[in-house]
Amino acid sequence: MADKKVVFVAFAIEDERQRDFLKGQSLHPRQPFEFIDMSVKQAYDSEWKEKVRTRIRRSDGVIVLVSKNSLNSSGQKWEIECAKEEKKKIRGIWAYKDDRTTLSGVTTYEWSDDNINSFIDSL
Repeated sequence: MADKKVVFVAFAIEDERQRDFLKGQSLHPRQPFEFIDMSVKQAYDSEWKEKVRTRIRRSDGVIVLVSKNSLNSSGQKWEIECAKEEKKKIRGIWAYKDDRTTLSGVTTYEWSDDNINSFIDSL
């Protein structure tokens, strides 16, 4: 079996429930990957940023859960910039069927097993 892929999940705290749904997919035994994130409800300090950068460096790629909440999420924006700086592959996934928010520099796809799995397979 292939090595387990590590995928960092960047999301707005308001979309925590969608993150939980996404992470639930990694519990499927045939899926050789694991999702990690650094959700916090407090202000972002330099220690948090250092920990996030370390986790992003250790990940194979980054999935960004995109929603209208992403537009005002400073933590998520920072995670995306960090992923770009660390030259990680990024895939945006729309968090909700009826929300097609766009984020500059993030190519976003519909939430489907095919779109998520093809990204993970590409890592």
